[in-house]
Amino acid sequence: MMQVRPDGRWTITWRCRFRSSPSQVFDLLATDEGRRRYWCLQSTQHGSALRMVFATGRVETAELLACRAPTELVLRYFGSVVTIRLQAATGGTDLTLVDDGVDAHEGNEVHAGWLNVLFPLKALADFGIDLRNGDTARSWAQGFLDG
Repeated sequence: MMQVRPDGRWTITWRCRFRSSPSQVFDLLATDEGRRRYWCLQSTQHGSALRMVFATGRVETAELLACRAPTELVLRYFGSVVTIRLQAATGGTDLTLVDDGVDAHEGNEVHAGWLNVLFPLKALADFGIDLRNGDTARSWAQGFLDG
């Protein structure tokens, strides 16, 4: 879901169901080792700074605003605030991701881009599969879904 705020920025919301427990999903989201397994090539956390290196070579430093294991992670990521909430549900976990404050000119790419994070997260958490293709010549920048 996408909503336009009064200031013209976007709020993007995605929900995803996992077979895995909240703590299993949270560990993949909140640890360097976990993020390296599905999201980025390198992840290094120093205090509240998360340095992530992507397959394209792009480097992003996110700011960890809140970390409440195993239910909530809040980041300042690419200039907006991303809140990820995990709720235990019968047989697994419901994840809700809200990215608030996305620049309008980046909204469509960010909206689609979160699927490039959430589907690999689900594949790894629930099935132990890494969906990334591992080919830097076939990355998001070249129009590929993974990279």
